[in-house]
Amino acid sequence: MSVLRSLVFLLFLAATALVQAAEGPDPVEQLADWYPGAEIVPVSQPFAGWHINRAGQPARYAFLTRQFADIPAYSGKPVELLLVMDEQGRLEQSRVVEHHEPILLIGIPEIKLTEFVDQYRGIEASERVQVGLSRRDDIHSVDGVTGATVTVMVINQTIMRALRSAKASLAQGDIQSAPDLAGEAVTLNNQWQERDWNELRDRQLIRRLHLTQGEVEQAFAGTRAASRTPPAEPEQAFMELYFAPLGMADAGINLLGQQQYDRLMASLEPGDQPVLVVANSDYSFRGNGFVRGGIFDRIRLWQDAEEIAFRDMDYQRLAPSDLLAEDTPEFGELAIFIARANSLDLTRPWQFELMVRRQVGALDSEFTSFYADYQLPDAYLNLPAPQHTAATDWEEDETPLWVSVWQHKAVQLAVLAVGLVVLVIILFLQDWLVQHPTLLHRIRIGYLCYTLFFIGWYSLAQLSVVNVFTFLHSLFTGFQWSSFLLDPMMFILWSFVALTLLLWGRGIFCGWLCPFGALQELVNEAARKLKIKQFTVPFALHERMWALKYLILLGLFGLSLQSLALAEQAAEVEPFKTAMTLRFMREWGYVAYALGWVVLSLFVRKAYCRYICPLGAALAVPARLRLFDWLKRRQECGTPCQLCAKECEVQAIHPDGRINANECHHCLDCQITYYNQRKCPPLVMKAKKRRQRELEREAARIKITNVDTTGLQGESNEQA
Repeated sequence: MSVLRSLVFLLFLAATALVQAAEGPDPVEQLADWYPGAEIVPVSQPFAGWHINRAGQPARYAFLTRQFADIPAYSGKPVELLLVMDEQGRLEQSRVVEHHEPILLIGIPEIKLTEFVDQYRGIEASERVQVGLSRRDDIHSVDGVTGATVTVMVINQTIMRALRSAKASLAQGDIQSAPDLAGEAVTLNNQWQERDWNELRDRQLIRRLHLTQGEVEQAFAGTRAASRTPPAEPEQAFMELYFAPLGMADAGINLLGQQQYDRLMASLEPGDQPVLVVANSDYSFRGNGFVRGGIFDRIRLWQDAEEIAFRDMDYQRLAPSDLLAEDTPEFGELAIFIARANSLDLTRPWQFELMVRRQVGALDSEFTSFYADYQLPDAYLNLPAPQHTAATDWEEDETPLWVSVWQHKAVQLAVLAVGLVVLVIILFLQDWLVQHPTLLHRIRIGYLCYTLFFIGWYSLAQLSVVNVFTFLHSLFTGFQWSSFLLDPMMFILWSFVALTLLLWGRGIFCGWLCPFGALQELVNEAARKLKIKQFTVPFALHERMWALKYLILLGLFGLSLQSLALAEQAAEVEPFKTAMTLRFMREWGYVAYALGWVVLSLFVRKAYCRYICPLGAALAVPARLRLFDWLKRRQECGTPCQLCAKECEVQAIHPDGRINANECHHCLDCQITYYNQRKCPPLVMKAKKRRQRELEREAARIKITNVDTTGLQGESNEQA
């Protein structure tokens, strides 16, 4: 008990320290540290913040980001940053003031977050910033933080949106007295005359993106996808791609013909812009893995800092015969993609992006992007006499961040969806599968490997009791779907778990979808193969020990009522972050704790899950509302038969034969015994009685036959 008290006390001290680390210094103190000797004056116009004046230097403006970009992160709360920019909108200083991200509070050091935010110094509000590698000179790349993808994407959007909004507010404050300086808007001169393919190219209505094998290989140099041998012919074409805006009549009518052009334009909503894309290449710009309802992940458009992605409803197939312009080359792949709802303004420059992927593993890949710029020639624009020069006169219409995250993880989501469908099939066919034990055992081992390697170590989608507290907290502080949609893998898994809780109970997650549970079970399976002796906890002790996880859950819940951040720290009793999210790459104390449970599972089946796991306890509460009992029992179970109770490896079957659904992991071992004619004692007894009755009937038949034979012999003798 003294050791336990010491452990709890140390966790409390660590939690308190981490909570304090999650909150930065006072903004004024931080500004004074950055600009010693400067006058820091609070201001309310043109935005709330501070005016920094230092002799002989231009003025700076400091502000907190929440007034401009209140974007919920994974915790459901925004990440608050202190930013300092100059009069041109260039970021000079940045610091995270407050955040509630669980993965950053415990698991990833604060220095990683500081290093990430420091990358934004010197960036201007007008720049396009991308988290991850970009090979374009006009796109600023910043390195992400492994294991905190959603959080850094939120921070990226928070910083850039706040910078742009602050700069726009500052500019509006400067030009309020001269609103007539803005010129007229540029409009399209949408006339046409008959032209062939080459004329359209000469007039720059059709643009070309030409890639060679050498250029593609050079782009992948230094990555895992780099070829071991250089291409034999570097100058050989990798892709010859052309694109054109069909909304311009000179391009659309000449390429498609008047009738097809009219049908296309009539099918569009106001503000839609169709773009023709054609190419010759062994590499498909549509993507070989595209499915209905999905997103085309290999091409997209960019205008300013806005990304324009295409879904299946934005795609129309074309045949080579549909292109009617004279001298049009033959193309192997043709398509029309539609930029919806005024997302593409043809009067302003835009870019076409082609993403080239190379597979480097069963589920992993490297990618690089190539770009081609597009600007309509002046002949197709009505340019106003006074050119518009206000650099800050623009409006931001960004796609919600969660949409971008879902698009980015389309492949992972597809693999997860397939895995969940397979699990549903297994569950609905369980009565047939348990009658084929060898097949079921192989399927289960395979599925546990999928859960561990794909859901756990690859997708980092280990569910946690922290997610439960975050959800409950959001119900009282302002629920927002967008907060939970930011992590699509977690969202889908939680939705599936919620559904299965009502149908099967908590055992579906604990027995099939928990990566750390899968790790323990696979280790125990290996131990049994190696003939390592297994220890069975006496049922009386086991029955008392499984209550520990409910006590831990109550303790964590009580802490969450006082401070959600403190509860998140104390939830380190779960080894999930160490074992799954950080893959054991952490301080030795955390690693020793997580490995201790893994080593214990060599001798005791899933000891952590049975006695400590607060998430399992949390799931057991709503699981009491399950609608069906899918595990079958007989009257003889428990009295007198104890076979299933002795064989249940997590000891979820009481001596009286009842299955404790709150402790069951739905491994189906008891159902294998239930259907085994040679093993289940009630079935063995029934078979024995059935054979006895058959023997008795056979003996009676033989006796009757003998009597009949004797009678016939007597009659024969009398006649003789």
